[in-house]
Amino acid sequence: MHEQATIRDLVATVLHVAEENDATRVVRIKVRLGALSHFTPEHFLEHWQDATGGTIAEGSKVEAELSEDLTDPNAQGVILEDIEIALG
Repeated sequence: MHEQATIRDLVATVLHVAEENDATRVVRIKVRLGALSHFTPEHFLEHWQDATGGTIAEGSKVEAELSEDLTDPNAQGVILEDIEIALG
């Protein structure tokens, strides 16, 4: 359940940024997965694809890097590092 909430919040953030910038689609996102986030890059991608179906983020490229730092304050989270959008 935590994973679904994390993905839902991330998708909302990405779509909000895209909307604020009048984007026609989300081309790419880059995320850092915390060591304790319960995600692997492959698992994250599956959730992302499911959650973005029917949105302007559907089909976006995902660059996901898994941190191994258990002491990182964000070890349980997913950090959005970059978004690439298409305009017009």
